[in-house]
Amino acid sequence: MTIVPPAVKPARPYFSSGPCAKPPGWSPEKLQTESLGRSHRAKIGKSRLQLAIDLMREVLQVPDTHRIGIVPGSDTGAVEMAMWSLLGARGTTMLAWESFGEGWVTDANKQLKLNATVLNAAYGELPDLSTVNWADDVVFTWNGTTSGARVPNGDWIADDREGLSICDATSAVFAYDMPWDKLDVVTFSWQKVLGGEGAHGVLILGPRAVERLESYTPAWPLPKLFRLMSKGKLSEGIFKGETINTPSMLCVEDYLFALDWAESLGGLAGLMARAQANAKAVWDFCDTRDWIDNLAVDPATRSVTSVCLKFTDPRIQDPAGFAKAVADRVIFMDEGQIVEQNTATEFFANPKNERTQDFLSKILAH
Repeated sequence: MTIVPPAVKPARPYFSSGPCAKPPGWSPEKLQTESLGRSHRAKIGKSRLQLAIDLMREVLQVPDTHRIGIVPGSDTGAVEMAMWSLLGARGTTMLAWESFGEGWVTDANKQLKLNATVLNAAYGELPDLSTVNWADDVVFTWNGTTSGARVPNGDWIADDREGLSICDATSAVFAYDMPWDKLDVVTFSWQKVLGGEGAHGVLILGPRAVERLESYTPAWPLPKLFRLMSKGKLSEGIFKGETINTPSMLCVEDYLFALDWAESLGGLAGLMARAQANAKAVWDFCDTRDWIDNLAVDPATRSVTSVCLKFTDPRIQDPAGFAKAVADRVIFMDEGQIVEQNTATEFFANPKNERTQDFLSKILAH
């Protein structure tokens, strides 16, 4: 088979920590710099953080009923802040069909000792959403970053739910129309979808989540970075640009550039159209070839932001063996960080990291 190199290459052929490309036209010289070298608690710092919150609300069409805060630790920090602060008041159900959801199961059952109900599915599939018990608090990812499968919509989330719906939406926001009335907690990070820099998370709280925070004290201690309450009341300053810890104003300015670009596309509608078109380009490629296909079987659950593919050529009976044959080195990444890397033979035959072992056991068995 003759391989023809592409005639056109991206201007910036890089993955960011997302991994997601920077907005078209991005360069460091285009970032505002007046807030750099200034305190995040100074007037200019707080105003830029508040602007980021305001633009998020505008672009994502978040209703006034929901508070938006910038929190430490990327999406991981935001999810764990929500879990440590809110869970334990009633039963917990965890949904897991890819590696990030599985990580939250570990948090719930091994760290918080919640003995949560776990609904699993193979990579590329979803658990039966009709079986979710909404008397429980329910934690789930909207979009499976590592499996290419997403929930199709919010119809499965009960309007009369007793528990909270806690949604890790880090590779979903800015690409899907989120049903905010169905979501009590939403988390994400800047580097997913919009190509921002790492370390900052976003926590969005609906009124039911605020009510839980103000009426429930967890049985475990909370580190300072997770504390959303002060003297029995929600710390409202967190949702007005007064961050818990020190943010990077350079990352804030980079994020503001991306939000301005999002608005220039027409906001959420433009971003959704762009994500759909990008995904369709990959899907169309698969549709015209008999050796590769989408890992998500149901078109209604196919991700438009993290398309995952599988080999379907009958000659490839051993995907791991095929990868060993064609790859010089395999790098496994999670949350923008390298978890493990090795030669292909060693990576598949003797994975060292527990996360790698778990991932390979599921993806190779599919």
